[in-house]
Amino acid sequence: MGTAEGRPRVSLREWAGYRFDRTLARSTGTLMGWLVITCLAIVVPVSTLLVWTDPGSPRSLSGRLTAAWRTSAETLRLGAAGGTPLRLVLSALLGLVALLCVSTLVGVITTGLAERLAELSRGRSTVLEQGHVLVLGWSDQVTTVVGELVAAQSPRRPRVIVVLADRDKAEMEQVLTARVGPAVRTRIICRSGPASDPDVLALVSPRAASTVLVLPSTEPTADAGVLRVLLALRAVLGEGADGPPVLAAVRDDRYRAPARLAAGPRGTVLETDLVTARLIAQCVGRPGLSLVLRDLLDFAGDEFHLADATAFQGGPFGETLLGHPNSCVVGLLTPDGRTLLNPPADTVVGPGSRLIVLAHDDDSTRVGDCGHLVDDSVIVAAPSERDGPTRLLLLGWNRRAPLVVRQLRRTARPGSFVDVLTESVVPGPREPDHGTPEYGIPERGTAEDGNREYGPPAGPDVRFRSAALSRPETLLGLDLGPYDGVVVLGPDGGAGPDHPDDWTLVTLLALRLLEERTGREVRVVTELVDDRNRPLAPVNTASDVIVSGLLTGLLMAQIAQNRHLAPLFDELFSAEGSDVCLRPAGTYVRPGAEATFATVVAAARDRGECAIGYRRHDGRTGRADQGIRLNPSKGERHVWSAEDHVVVVAGDRDLPTAPSEPADATDEADAATTSAVRPRHGRPAD
Repeated sequence: MGTAEGRPRVSLREWAGYRFDRTLARSTGTLMGWLVITCLAIVVPVSTLLVWTDPGSPRSLSGRLTAAWRTSAETLRLGAAGGTPLRLVLSALLGLVALLCVSTLVGVITTGLAERLAELSRGRSTVLEQGHVLVLGWSDQVTTVVGELVAAQSPRRPRVIVVLADRDKAEMEQVLTARVGPAVRTRIICRSGPASDPDVLALVSPRAASTVLVLPSTEPTADAGVLRVLLALRAVLGEGADGPPVLAAVRDDRYRAPARLAAGPRGTVLETDLVTARLIAQCVGRPGLSLVLRDLLDFAGDEFHLADATAFQGGPFGETLLGHPNSCVVGLLTPDGRTLLNPPADTVVGPGSRLIVLAHDDDSTRVGDCGHLVDDSVIVAAPSERDGPTRLLLLGWNRRAPLVVRQLRRTARPGSFVDVLTESVVPGPREPDHGTPEYGIPERGTAEDGNREYGPPAGPDVRFRSAALSRPETLLGLDLGPYDGVVVLGPDGGAGPDHPDDWTLVTLLALRLLEERTGREVRVVTELVDDRNRPLAPVNTASDVIVSGLLTGLLMAQIAQNRHLAPLFDELFSAEGSDVCLRPAGTYVRPGAEATFATVVAAARDRGECAIGYRRHDGRTGRADQGIRLNPSKGERHVWSAEDHVVVVAGDRDLPTAPSEPADATDEADAATTSAVRPRHGRPAD
């Protein structure tokens, strides 16, 4: 089709399509008119052609026209097919009105179903469940928490887990299915929306939940978001104390106290950065401890449970250690809610007390005297030697680094020192040119030190130096000879690249190359963000890899399963009190002697410890469990070598006390519990 000079040529098809689009865009009536015209333009001619080509059709013109009308009317459902012209018009009008009404009804139903399906796909429908576990928020720990709750379900009582987060519902379901796997007897329900909105929060029935977990996001304002969610939960549940137990996690200690207030009397608050720092400090000098802690916290094997103590009522706690053939006793839960972890052997088991045991499940513990399995002739009576001073090198810096340094200073022996090598200078102890360590005290609340104060040295010397750690030649030029161990801290998740573990893996690779050059293995404690990078970490068997988000998620799942165990885990991961240790088997039984595990338990009891497992060094490598065996049978026999280790819950009561420091916000943070209340021996847990 031609056009004026200088204008583009438009084809007839393009012009017809343009005119048709303009006609349809005018109004709904225009669209309906065109639909009627189109239907008549097709149905009437085709009906007429069918009649005229039918050998059995009437011979007269009027008869054929009547037959053509009847065929058209039946096709369009226009009612009566014969009669006077007025009757034909009224019948056609009635048929068109009926067709319009039916089409409108179909359209309304279709639109309603589409909107309902869209609402369901957005995850905004109401959840009417009873006794479900409610998970609020989305973070790196969500797959760990949900997976462990699925693993901890009772076969007699299927579990329902509801996840509410401000993410796409289909995306959440896809991630949970890929990471958690198919849940056979557990229903996982995802709902989309901000958990800090009380109206959205009410859709998931928090008052009917058995437990509510609040997870921090990966955003810099994650702790403030947790506080808003707790306040919204308080608005939905009301001020009463009859709501479900609430477990929340924050990263910064500044939000711990407000979060405890918002969580209410049945709330428990974890400070995740402090938990991670304590784990890193505990793993220094204890190779394999991270694997033990991971095994203790997950639900794949044995974990902590509460067992009946009626059979030992009135007797000493020491008798309970050899009173269970298939479980390991580690403490007491008194009737008033106090948690006594590894109490003295002469502690009386009072009426109504319950035992804290390491067992496969909560109903597998059985009572039985194992005293006849103890062989006193192989027990070592000499006391074990105390650890000497340690020399550590810390590589990297992140928001948890000040807490790690402080935990190392609180637990190290006299004469120890820590060299901190970072990419840039950070406030804190520094090394002047003449080599004499000088301790600078930064101003309270500076952003660089993560709102922590170092203060005067309470333990080992801490010396700060800066170097270009991002350059491989710097890492390969390190002298690891003076150090007993190395701690590697990667950057924070939002502080650099999308994969913060990349720098950590490069650093570990450089350390491994240094080991090959010098022929000397160095114990390395590494912090990773993503558990999927654990198999990629090039470390030796004497090293530990801590995935901070994974262990925090496991801890939350354990406390969600039994909130009475929160004080137990708090003391296990604290700098004071009892904790998990790996000690040479020669400390308890003579190397080379064959003895039952009951003999090891009796030897540990004599030293004020509770033995819960061992780590065998049989020369085999590549084992997934690294030779760790928790909660073995008391009758299990082994030939114990000097390289074997026994896993015990022990209190380092002879650890030297650091000089007192001024009471400040930092001391309060370190004394703060990872749970809602920090219990000590003889202090209430709830």
